[in-house]
Amino acid sequence: MTLLATPRLTLRPLTEADREAVVKVFADPEMSRYFAADFSDPAAASAMVDRRLAYRGPAGQGHWVIERDGEVIGVAHLRPSSELPGGVPELGYYVAGAHAGQGLATEAARALLDHGLGTLGLPAVWALVHERNAASRKVAGRLGFLDVGNGVHYGDLHRVLVALPSAHGRLHHIELWVPDLAEAERSWGWLLGELGWREFQRWPAGVSWRRGGTYLVVEQSPALSAESHERTRPGLNHLALHVGTRARVDDLAARAVDHGWRPLFAEKYPHAGGAGHYAAYLENDAGFEVELVALEGPAAGE
Repeated sequence: MTLLATPRLTLRPLTEADREAVVKVFADPEMSRYFAADFSDPAAASAMVDRRLAYRGPAGQGHWVIERDGEVIGVAHLRPSSELPGGVPELGYYVAGAHAGQGLATEAARALLDHGLGTLGLPAVWALVHERNAASRKVAGRLGFLDVGNGVHYGDLHRVLVALPSAHGRLHHIELWVPDLAEAERSWGWLLGELGWREFQRWPAGVSWRRGGTYLVVEQSPALSAESHERTRPGLNHLALHVGTRARVDDLAARAVDHGWRPLFAEKYPHAGGAGHYAAYLENDAGFEVELVALEGPAAGE
């Protein structure tokens, strides 16, 4: 887990040493107003700390304490939801009443949201806010969460909210200058089509394929200054693309040889990038390299 810093706060991973401070934060009965349990009871609060400390989940997610000037003033989490289907990432934030009204909950939650959508690259972050918790709903609104309905969660009616990544700073397009447009279409067009990209634009010297807000161009430009691409020279070395499963990586790697690609580092397949990295490395006839990286994690026991 990552240490996060804002202008006024530090968010650091929860540890056993924080137990007493967290129990103190929840000693105020008002902190339990929207919970099914009464965490002003030290035993209940301590059990809650136990559950948070026992968390085991995806890298970069978990439970944090919120500190201001070295004092623990709250807790927050970003971890797979136990209430929403599919284990989607859920954000939660709780700041002691003595520190309310200063924008600290918004500051802490924004740091975790940016961590989730930006650093971790999560496709969405969800939040469940009690129907009557107007203050927390305002925080979510300031953070750009969208209200998509309600449902009974954690034993009571909650609003279901979702935050989506912004396009700001994301990749717009990639342009590859190629020596042979027809050959580039054969290799890149097949591979991108298999990965869900669709033809976007076409003109006499080039073609592009698009997926979401990003597109890739191959162009046989009249301004080419060399006859071939050399990936070991300064410049582009390779492109890396996500593939859903390990089996899909295997399938694409096997069929790619019929579409203008040949394997690289075959003797180390599929772990040429390291023991925990499942990928196929391919090169086409023009010398362009692509890396197909499995999104699927290691099997149990690996």
